[in-house]
Amino acid sequence: MTVIDRFEGDKAVLETEKGMVTILRSSLPAGAAEGDVIVLRNGSYLTDKKATAERRRQIRSKLRRLIKEER
Repeated sequence: MTVIDRFEGDKAVLETEKGMVTILRSSLPAGAAEGDVIVLRNGSYLTDKKATAERRRQIRSKLRRLIKEER
C-alpha cells in the first residue's frame, strides 16, 4: 500500500511498503491529499478511493478508542 504522507513544496512524500519515497507533487492526481491511498497504473498515479475511505475509517475508530481509554 502506498499512502501520501505529506507535501513539501512541489514534492510529495509517499509511505510505501519499502520505505519513504519522494516524487513530484504534479505526478499525483488533481485533488490528492495527505492520507490518500494511491496506486501506480500504466505509469500514472491514481487515488484508490475505496482503500482511502477504509483506512480513514480505521484511523477514526482507533482514535475514538484511544480517547475513551484516556478518560
